[in-house]
Amino acid sequence: MSIYIDPAVANSLRGFEMPERLGFGTVMAPVMFRAVCQDGCWSSGELVPYAPLALDPAAKVLHYAQSCFEGMKAYRTRNSGVNLFRPERNAARMAHSAERLCMPPVPEALFMDGVRTVAAYCANLVPANSGESLYLRPFLIGTQADLTVSASTSYEFYVIASPSEAYHAGHMRLWVEREDSRAAVGGTGDAKVGGNYAASLLSISRLRARGYDQSLWLNPGNRHTVDELSGMNFFAVMEGELHTPKLNGSILEGVTRDSLIDLAEAQGYTVHERDIDIDDLLALVRSGTCSEAFACGTAAIISPISVLGDGEVQYELTQVPGPVSEHLRQALLDIQEGRAEDPFGWMQAVAPIEV
Repeated sequence: MSIYIDPAVANSLRGFEMPERLGFGTVMAPVMFRAVCQDGCWSSGELVPYAPLALDPAAKVLHYAQSCFEGMKAYRTRNSGVNLFRPERNAARMAHSAERLCMPPVPEALFMDGVRTVAAYCANLVPANSGESLYLRPFLIGTQADLTVSASTSYEFYVIASPSEAYHAGHMRLWVEREDSRAAVGGTGDAKVGGNYAASLLSISRLRARGYDQSLWLNPGNRHTVDELSGMNFFAVMEGELHTPKLNGSILEGVTRDSLIDLAEAQGYTVHERDIDIDDLLALVRSGTCSEAFACGTAAIISPISVLGDGEVQYELTQVPGPVSEHLRQALLDIQEGRAEDPFGWMQAVAPIEV
């Protein structure tokens, strides 16, 4: 597809000043990619200056939550190049999320046009420090303006970007959420949709008042096996082996989760994808058999877990961060940042475009 580059893009990029402190997802790149779908037909994409969206107050996304998104990164490599990490997996997952919400999937070629164009024009905004990146946020929204409970006939696809530090670089204290659920049986748990995150906010608000960082969600069907965090997958290490909840329809199939499984197995670790009973897990933490645990996702890569809180009881992990999570995090980051060979073919180079 041909991509229209708005003439104002050059001035937007030239006038942008990178702040000294980036944070995560708070500093927005000055350009964005946009494409429109009307009655199932997609337009070519365009790169335009970053600006507020013009939405009718009756747009479906505002009332019926027709919205899905992705999170991915562009990394600075040791030779000053820019690489995307497994973007085709994000394209496929976004297509799945869209179909679950009765939205037209963004064609893979258009999705790749969007993330590559933004990364190429924002190449100078990719931070150079290890662990930092240009975080890319593709998203799709329904824009038809009427209040009938039906799927929209018009959609807009965007890619925005944020030069960012590592997300939640410290240790995480998790609260075992036994009351609420972030997803329903047969619901949207395995899709990356805004409603799942909205459903997690009350739990997060309550647990932070107790001194915790994130919820550890249980399966909505049985209420006793571990699913995931609000935005990250979960791993436990027991006697040097990795254990992670198996995909079950209410767990998001994380790209980082999948990559860590492949990487760990290639490096000789045994990985178990299985049901993990929360009471069994807490007992194994108490006994020391579960010596370390970590959460993983695009934003943080790996965040070690220091405490699991359940009611009035705190279960402390003995190795924080643990050797397995530290080794895997560095091994994955070495591939992403070009310090190690990429035997899996995960990285895709992007040619920078100067303006």
